[in-house]
Amino acid sequence: MLEVNNLVKVYPGPVAALQGVSISVSKGMFGLLGPNGAGKTTLMRIVAGLLEPTSGTVRFDGEDVVEDPRRIRRKLGYLPQDFGFYPHLSGQAMLRFLLRLKGVEAPQGVDKLAAELLERVNLAYAAKRKVKGYSGGMRQRLGIAQALAGDPRIVIVDEPTAGLDPEERIRFYRLLAELAEDRTVLLSTHIVEDISVLCPRVAIMHDGRFVADTTPKEARSRLAGTIFEGAVDADGLAETTRRFQVTQAVLVEGHNRVRVHVPEGPPPERFAPVEPTLEDAYLLLARDGTSAADAE
Repeated sequence: MLEVNNLVKVYPGPVAALQGVSISVSKGMFGLLGPNGAGKTTLMRIVAGLLEPTSGTVRFDGEDVVEDPRRIRRKLGYLPQDFGFYPHLSGQAMLRFLLRLKGVEAPQGVDKLAAELLERVNLAYAAKRKVKGYSGGMRQRLGIAQALAGDPRIVIVDEPTAGLDPEERIRFYRLLAELAEDRTVLLSTHIVEDISVLCPRVAIMHDGRFVADTTPKEARSRLAGTIFEGAVDADGLAETTRRFQVTQAVLVEGHNRVRVHVPEGPPPERFAPVEPTLEDAYLLLARDGTSAADAE
């Protein structure tokens, strides 16, 4: 069990990156959703024992992470947002280097462990290929391979699917879902689809604090009957945006398709009710930092 209690982080400036964050997470996949700059990476780095908070506590399985970060590092696998590789090394050599750097103990040798990890993330076929020839998804899987060394009880992945093509993203989803079967996996992202596909529970961050701790289904149901969609011409788009809370405005076959949140009163003319999405809920919450109930 991961327990974060009243966590505050203030950088010089001062900049309050975290403002009293509290959360409890058990085994399985847990999503942390928020725009860039919301405080997600700061929270992940503190949980990983890489950054000291200004105040507050972090405990994993009852052990104080802030007091002694080494306690969680022995149980932790971490894939940060920007994970560097040496491009001239092969995937196998890069992984061996990372395992030695982490001080991972391997009874049958680091080489055998590296081969087993590459097999697990479906990179055995590319073990001898130089990392500079890896796709973005292959590099992410190599990063997960090093995170899995030591059979960690908790795995943290920060923005893992950013920049991946659809096929690689699906492959990575399957890998993360497999990992969450027998451990805690914290997934930090600003991509709503990642949460919709993987996470039975999600916390939404805005300006260094949680504005929701919910499930995707609950977040959608709270907006039932308040989301409408319709076509708007170029001249009417600005007026619609001024009068209503727009959650999405995209071009479809050259026409503006607009979704609006109307908690009370009539919707725009010729707009029809539609099923809410997690993206609707997220955009409303992340925009003004209120709860879904307040938004209604």
